Amino acid sequence: MTDNHLAFIFPGQGSQQVGMGAELAQTYPAADAVFQEADAVLGQELRQLCFEGPEADLKQTENTQLAILTCSVAALQVLKECGVVPSAVAGHSLGEYSALVAAGVIDFEDALHLVHARASFMAEAGSTQQGTMAAILGMETGRLQALCDTAEGVVNIANYNCPGQLVISGEIEAVNHVLDLAKAEIGARRCRPLPVSGAFHSPLMAPAQQKFAVPLESVTMQSPQVEVAMNVTGEVATDVDDIRHLLLQQITRPVQWEKTLQTLQKTGITHFVEVGPGKVLSGLVKRTLPESSAMNVEDIETLSLVTDEYGSDK
Repeated sequence: MTDNHLAFIFPGQGSQQVGMGAELAQTYPAADAVFQEADAVLGQELRQLCFEGPEADLKQTENTQLAILTCSVAALQVLKECGVVPSAVAGHSLGEYSALVAAGVIDFEDALHLVHARASFMAEAGSTQQGTMAAILGMETGRLQALCDTAEGVVNIANYNCPGQLVISGEIEAVNHVLDLAKAEIGARRCRPLPVSGAFHSPLMAPAQQKFAVPLESVTMQSPQVEVAMNVTGEVATDVDDIRHLLLQQITRPVQWEKTLQTLQKTGITHFVEVGPGKVLSGLVKRTLPESSAMNVEDIETLSLVTDEYGSDK
């Protein structure tokens, strides 16, 4: 039975770790089947990469995005079996594809193909147009935007993660310029470059966006079975054409995650479960909506805690 106050949220790139998904796949046939399908569709040993690494290969954008998608959908399938059903979903950047699988908008095989293309195009754009990203903690949004406006070259706010946590993206020199200015105002320990291979969610990803339009247009989409809040607007989208357009725009536009969580709260969501590796999004919920509950599912222990709270026998 659907829990009208529960949302599933799905992590994006950066949450990967060697060993992710292994416990669930070894224990639940439903999770194992997801890894089998991914390996068959992609023609590669994604399961082995997730479970055993090496870490250097797992960190490559082309592998990371597919690995996180697969681990998230594996955890999703186990939650379904356990009778944990949300009334809304959202995903951070890459996680939006897991969310759309959860909402019945796209099937897992199509999500694999889309994410494979997206990751390849983004990696290619990152190698041809050198860029980077950096996290800025403790600075007011308007002030950081003003610093970005002073830089020569491309730099913009890429992630509005939660109050006091922003990420900038753009050309290396421009990002470093804003970092230096921010450090002078709020202290060096609260500004840090991110280990990424490109300037994601910035205009430097425009070549990837242009190429991605072709495979995105070819995929069949269904109307969402539950509410889906989208990154670009931070609002719920119900129209398939709108969702397709927003997925394309997401490659170069900022992730409005703080607004996304606030939108879900307005629809009546009070409990969040992060589905997939890591606890990054659970932390963002607690900092954005401190009165809300946030849990995560990535292994047997965390699954047990969530099913005890939200399982079908509750």
